[in-house]
Amino acid sequence: MDVLSMTIGLFGGLGLFLYGMKLMGDGLENTAGDRLKIFFEKIVSNPFKAILTGAIVTAIIQSSSATTVMVVGFVNAGLMDLYQAAGVIMGANIGTTITGQLVALNLTSAAPVFVGCGALIVLFSKGNKSREIGNIVLGFGLLFIGMQTMSSSMAPLAKSEGFKSLIATLSYNPFLGVLVGMALTALVQSSSATIGILIALGKNGLLPIHVALPVLFGDNIGTCATALLSSIGTNKNARKAAIIHLTFNSIGTLIFLILLSPITSLISSISPSDVAKQIANAHTLFNVCNVIIQAPFIKILVGFVNKVIPGDGKDENLGIQYIDDRLLETPVIAVGQCSKEIVEMAAKTKNNFKLAVEALHTENEDTIKKVAEYEDLIDLLEEEITKYLVKLSNTELSKQQVDIVTSMFHVVKDVERIADHAKNIADLALEKKSKRLVFSNEAMSEIDEIYKYTIDALDKSMASFQRNDVRIAKSVYEIEEKIDSLEDLLRDNDIKRLNSSACEARVSAIYLDIISNFERVGDHSLNIAEAVLRIHNLSKLDENSTGSQKTVGNK
Repeated sequence: MDVLSMTIGLFGGLGLFLYGMKLMGDGLENTAGDRLKIFFEKIVSNPFKAILTGAIVTAIIQSSSATTVMVVGFVNAGLMDLYQAAGVIMGANIGTTITGQLVALNLTSAAPVFVGCGALIVLFSKGNKSREIGNIVLGFGLLFIGMQTMSSSMAPLAKSEGFKSLIATLSYNPFLGVLVGMALTALVQSSSATIGILIALGKNGLLPIHVALPVLFGDNIGTCATALLSSIGTNKNARKAAIIHLTFNSIGTLIFLILLSPITSLISSISPSDVAKQIANAHTLFNVCNVIIQAPFIKILVGFVNKVIPGDGKDENLGIQYIDDRLLETPVIAVGQCSKEIVEMAAKTKNNFKLAVEALHTENEDTIKKVAEYEDLIDLLEEEITKYLVKLSNTELSKQQVDIVTSMFHVVKDVERIADHAKNIADLALEKKSKRLVFSNEAMSEIDEIYKYTIDALDKSMASFQRNDVRIAKSVYEIEEKIDSLEDLLRDNDIKRLNSSACEARVSAIYLDIISNFERVGDHSLNIAEAVLRIHNLSKLDENSTGSQKTVGNK
């Protein structure tokens, strides 16, 4: 037996298998699009819905590890509690059985047809959705070619005395089989890949079902390594979510090892002459039964990990809340979380803007200091979100997602500029106080009037961004025009007061700076609304219809 040839064949086949699975998973994920976000956003405390969500999402992205890593990210961001996380993790174990069942299908002879059709669709399709469907078909075909390559390369093992001795050892020591499965899956970071190898061995008659089962059970523990590594550096609750995954699969493995003999008989009776199908069925049976057994005890499972890692993990988080590097594994989810983070940043900016205007009336130094402190926080948010968007832009995004991420860069900058203008207004309030300048009732009334329109423009622009609502975005144009017209009117009124000696020059200078900052906030609000319109126009493949963005200066 040529060991080198076998190793090269196994390595190449595994590579084709993993690449095909990734192509298929990415294609399904991008085709699902916003529906994938909806699945996660509708998770409630009901364990059944959480389990269903985990199963559906994993079936789409073809990776229970990726789903569990997302769960760790959501828990770390405070978007999911441990009870919800436990349900999703259980569901992910069910969803991953789809891959095993697909691999067990005898479609090797049809694989080249899938590859050819998929390649043609990818090469000649013009639409994004058609191209993603092509990736799904292409990935499906490559997956089976990879399986065939692995199976062919491992056929000579039937003549190897060393391999026969290993199988004999594993036959008498199922715990050793569990350790082999754990190590192999932890090494390749994919339980699907390990199951593919087991099925390839089974097809060649090299691996009896009673030997394959303990290795299969070990796979489920080994796949926890990804989530455990991902939880390093997270808060306590996120680490608890990873421990829930490990505990859940370990308990299931222990139960099934105790019942190994009757389970082997049951699996063999279902598909007596097809070891590959037996392995896939055993994988499905293990994960489905494990969920049925443990789902009623989610509270006990959560209570156990709370004792293993004491503390509630509720640390005050003034910084980013929704984005997490772990979510980059699934860009569709990460894009949605970025949108939420920007909306949260805008909410902080709006509150700071209100504080700055309040400071104009009260001249309270504590309020002015708060504006400066919050502006520093908003600058930090802008930096963190921008860094995350850079990482996100380097992932595999659909064209529509690329357009959204590109617009987000501009929206984040505009929101940060609005915070800068709020700080400018607070600084002017401090100058007004320190110089003991008095604004007339008429001037203060005018400031309140332009503020009313400005806050309305900010509200509507962010509402249009949050809801992707073109109608609301278009309404910002009218408000911004009112702000521009009102600024011109207020400047004329100020000149009249100066000419009639109703106010002094120092008051006029600060007053004009204040209304200028309001006008700039209106400009940036319009920029945000135009970003929404631009995304809408790009999605309709009508790039020329986008209006030119108004240019505004720095703070």
